Amino acid sequence: MQRDNLDFRNMSVSKLYAKQLFPTLLGMVSSALFTVVDGIFVGRGIGSDAIAAVNIAAPVFMIAAGLGLMFGMGGGILASINLSRGKRLIANINVTQAVVMLTIVSVAMGILLTVFPETAVTLLGAEGHLTELAAEYLFWFSISIPSTVLLVALPFFVRLTNPNFAMWAMLAATFVNILLDYIFIFIFGWGLFGAAIATDLGELVGTFMLLIYLFRPSVAIRFARLKVSVKSIRLTLRNTWYMLKLGVSSCLSEVTIAVMAIAGNYVFMSHLGTDGVAAYSIVCYLFPIIFMVFNAMVQSAQPIISYNYGCGQIARSNKALRLSVTSAVIFALMISGLFVYFSGDIVSLFLPDRESHAWQYAVAGLPLFAVDYIFFGINVIAIGYYTSIERINRVMRLTLLRGVLPVLFFFVLPLLFGVTGIWLAVAAGDMTAVAIIVILTLRDKKRG
Repeated sequence: MQRDNLDFRNMSVSKLYAKQLFPTLLGMVSSALFTVVDGIFVGRGIGSDAIAAVNIAAPVFMIAAGLGLMFGMGGGILASINLSRGKRLIANINVTQAVVMLTIVSVAMGILLTVFPETAVTLLGAEGHLTELAAEYLFWFSISIPSTVLLVALPFFVRLTNPNFAMWAMLAATFVNILLDYIFIFIFGWGLFGAAIATDLGELVGTFMLLIYLFRPSVAIRFARLKVSVKSIRLTLRNTWYMLKLGVSSCLSEVTIAVMAIAGNYVFMSHLGTDGVAAYSIVCYLFPIIFMVFNAMVQSAQPIISYNYGCGQIARSNKALRLSVTSAVIFALMISGLFVYFSGDIVSLFLPDRESHAWQYAVAGLPLFAVDYIFFGINVIAIGYYTSIERINRVMRLTLLRGVLPVLFFFVLPLLFGVTGIWLAVAAGDMTAVAIIVILTLRDKKRG
């Protein structure tokens, strides 16, 4: 079956992957730039305490993005499978159900965080004067959480027919955010309030563009009218539960990053104080970009794998997997080398004072943390593959394992190697998870 100009059944897998990868990559990286740009402007325009405060609140953004990924990935896979079976109307209903349920959940989350921002940041590890700064940022950011999660989820559906439009929507959102960050922080002097509002408005622009696209009657994947009846509500809840099972790995991947940030904040605060948290925040600002690149590879391979797996063309699914693994390894090696040789320049983007303790801690730690990227990439690709072929139980086990292991190493390795052990904790966790994935893969091959 052919979707517009993407023939998932017959076109070369390499060409399909390339057609999906480049616009998806640009869109996903531009999404991650929301966080990075905030970090650069906050660090240079307000100071190291402000950047530490934003890092305290950052797990909320990661969890919100995780919700968007869960509904987007789950709904996208279900819609892709139904498209492969010629059930276009059902695919459109799946997309609509995902968006409706996600909107309800995100509005509730936004209200809760707007009412209790100080409680939230205290639970996330804020202490002393950082509590007030982090709460201020979280309050204004929480107002736009519905658009945050929709901006993550909607591109999954738009990419099924027009990956280029999804890319342009994400780029537009990022451009607005960068422009307003500069105006609100450097010209108006609005501080953390300005940084949060710039993010809010940028996300609204991108979300609005994607919603308009999905309302167009001329596109293959679009919103469908849902019946309002007891039977329809039951069907929506049943489909939503299935989407959540399909997409839970994506959500848990973001949650594990959030857990990594929270655990790291606690450990760095106890060993190095506020300067340690500020140094660690550089890693936390950059990590979403790394994740989004790997996630773009997963999303590019996902419709190819799901569609052909649904059609019984397993060889094509496996080729898409190999392409994504190869892409991940090459990127990981390149970015790790960049962080090793240019750590000082990278840290200076966020913290211009090279004499500060925070800058020195970050420059020493960034190359150590970069050891993780190749193992992290393999984990993300493997979990994405198992999600695409609906191996949900394995996905759950691997994802939970990835969340537990780094936290365990965060508290064990410092006892053995001091601060160096903190920087290597995530790499140790992901390396262990990769070893388990290799064992499972070899076992699957033996079983045929």
